[in-house]
Amino acid sequence: MSDLPPRTSVKRWLVTTNHKDIGILYLVTSLFLIVVGGVLALLFRVQLWESGGTGFLTNTEFNQAVSVHGMLMIFWVISPLGVALGNYVVPLQIGAKDMAFPRLNAMSYWFYLFSGLLLLLSFFQGVTWANGWYMYAPLNIPIYNPGYTLTMGGNSAILALTLFVISVTLGSVNFLTTIHRCRAEGVGLWNMPMFTWGTLLTVWMMLFAFAALLAALILLLTDRLLLTQYFASTGQGSSLLWAHMFWFFGHPEVYIVFFPALGIMLETFQTFTGRRLVGRKWVIIAMVLVAVQSFLVWMHHMFLTTINLPIKTLFMATSIGISLPFDLMVFALIYTMVKGRIRFTTPFLFNMGALVLFILGGITGVFLGAVVLDYEFRGTYWVVAHFHYVMVAGITALVGGVYYWWPKMTGKMYDERLGKLSFLVYFTGFNLLYFPMFLAWETPRRVFHFSEDLEIYHQFATVGAFVLALSFLLVFITLGKSLVSGPDAPDNPWTYSRTAEWATTSPPPLENWPNRPSYASGRLEFVDDQSSTATDGGAAAHERTQAEPLETDHEDHASIWPFGIGLGMFVTFLGLSGITPYVANFATSHGAELAGQAAGSTNILFPVLSVVGVGILLGSLFQYGREEFNAPQMVIAERWPFEGVGTTKTGVWFFLASDLVVFGAIIGAYIFIRIHTGWQEIGTVPPSATIGLINTYVLLTSSFTVVIALVMAERGNKRGLLGSMGVTSLLGLTFLATKGYEWSYEFSHGIYWFTDLQYSMYFVTTGLHALHVILGLLIAGFMIYRIVTVDAYLEDNRPVEYFGLYWHFVDIVWVFLFPLFYLM
Repeated sequence: MSDLPPRTSVKRWLVTTNHKDIGILYLVTSLFLIVVGGVLALLFRVQLWESGGTGFLTNTEFNQAVSVHGMLMIFWVISPLGVALGNYVVPLQIGAKDMAFPRLNAMSYWFYLFSGLLLLLSFFQGVTWANGWYMYAPLNIPIYNPGYTLTMGGNSAILALTLFVISVTLGSVNFLTTIHRCRAEGVGLWNMPMFTWGTLLTVWMMLFAFAALLAALILLLTDRLLLTQYFASTGQGSSLLWAHMFWFFGHPEVYIVFFPALGIMLETFQTFTGRRLVGRKWVIIAMVLVAVQSFLVWMHHMFLTTINLPIKTLFMATSIGISLPFDLMVFALIYTMVKGRIRFTTPFLFNMGALVLFILGGITGVFLGAVVLDYEFRGTYWVVAHFHYVMVAGITALVGGVYYWWPKMTGKMYDERLGKLSFLVYFTGFNLLYFPMFLAWETPRRVFHFSEDLEIYHQFATVGAFVLALSFLLVFITLGKSLVSGPDAPDNPWTYSRTAEWATTSPPPLENWPNRPSYASGRLEFVDDQSSTATDGGAAAHERTQAEPLETDHEDHASIWPFGIGLGMFVTFLGLSGITPYVANFATSHGAELAGQAAGSTNILFPVLSVVGVGILLGSLFQYGREEFNAPQMVIAERWPFEGVGTTKTGVWFFLASDLVVFGAIIGAYIFIRIHTGWQEIGTVPPSATIGLINTYVLLTSSFTVVIALVMAERGNKRGLLGSMGVTSLLGLTFLATKGYEWSYEFSHGIYWFTDLQYSMYFVTTGLHALHVILGLLIAGFMIYRIVTVDAYLEDNRPVEYFGLYWHFVDIVWVFLFPLFYLM
């Protein structure tokens, strides 16, 4: 499958891999979920109309509404809305034909969609997640909170978030590879548009921050599904461990959410003031500083813990210090307005409004960076108000971005009067909703019991919530009306826009450009490589060349297998949500007092669902690997700093960097707990150093055979390649068999993963590594199949090299695990 059906066909949206289609899918899905999250907010705002609640919701329903609202908005709405615009606009801005990995792009979307569906489905599995979006331990596991987390709904919510994080990781790898490897000739990093800069820094932060969250979720899922003891052992630092792991992700997440919005603000301020951004280079440097520093401030979320005062003081300094680069950005935007001629269009109004709101949110956030003030404000509505003035300010700019690029995406103009009305109602509703929360700051967060003299502020906020909801209805009406009866949009409806997306038609053609875009001369041109001619794009209007497109190999834009892989993951995770009773029954029969964590009666449906899901997943992955898919390629492109590295190899390196953080976080958790408990030896039956040493030799030898496989592929030696890959697989199987023997020895002595915290760490960490070995063996098995059937990798040996990178990474991880678990 390669050709795209028409847009009016449902099949088109199931098989498309084109970045513009994927951007639209992200946009529609995130707007649907913002409605769901908004409805949940209206429900609990009605409950907050008076102190003690109106009785509209029960306690459990209130906590579900608050918690899932937070999860939806933070994870499934704000970032994906930025990803939607990034998917559509970034390849156009940098002169690319598509994303570097189109099928991976589609897979990332389907994981996102199915994760959202799984979260919504959790409402129908008893009680969904009801313990806050930050999921604090030990209340995130059933044994300490059976009323909320005992049901499968809680499991589904965490599994949904895990699937979402996998989607984010795939998308981050794709964006990083695209921006670093697929920029048009002459587009250096310093010359990239500001929205592309915002997206680039966002995905760099995503690559590492979400990897830390994935590690935390893996530990939480093993506790919930397999009954390990990471967060059940409260006396051994596990609650503090969760806080460290979660907030190492959680604070960069604030900037992950805001940077796409910031990029839109920087872009639109230039367009609607008719002036280049003041201090552009310094703004970029400030953004880079914030991206780096965002990983150095997480502990200000932990000022109320037992961390000593000098450490708290250090993090107070970094927390307040991170506001300084933002001051530079804010002043740059203000001076750009002062020195330009402002046109108050709908996109500009939303983005200027976002700037005003963010300034107030940033100032109030500095209060929370001070240890003494944080002691007073923590857990109150001051935090709620500050948080929303920052996060929803990001949504404000993103809505402005939707208006800004709407003519390019649809080819239709919207009604400016309706657009401005939607902003007026939005800005009024926003401040009516959130500003009274500063005045009612003494209200404890996430409860509906508060002092009666604060009722008036909560009533204003509830009215504001409905006004804000009305503004979104007006946004949808404005955009919908433009689709039905709006006038056709010109290629460039904005007089002073200068980025490349306005140089093509509205909407753009399938492969974006009639010829190759180039900035080699210092201005946008479209080069016909067949005749070596170029057409000046023009500094203001970006006139397009009328030359015929290049004759290239057929480029594919359709594949059903990303959808199949997403469906397989969805069914698998849905099945996993109900396996806890089986594990609990097993634990009970082996003497562990964990039966109280079982959720409901045993139902064979869930194990069957998992098996079916794995079957769909493996089958789709197999077909994905077999499919001949020619992604749009850029022969001539700017690729600094990865000129000497191939596109796929660059993507592999980015993926391994993320996986390194996952392992680093889980190993760090192991070290943290063992230091906290005095570095006790693991249990009464410690792992055998001899077995660990044997497995170390086995894996190191397998790395050597992978190197031989690459040499054989380079020489075109099919028999040698097949033999060395076969030996690598046998060594991998030997490693797993040895590990299985070791685990069975532990089991025979009554030692399981749920026995105590020490053994939980041992089984989970080494088990995660074993899972990586299994994945490597599946890849190796597929490669052997391809060598046998189609003589693969003899002419193009790069896949063997990429497999080798992954396999060497897995081996290196074991080199660290061996001394930690077997010698110390």
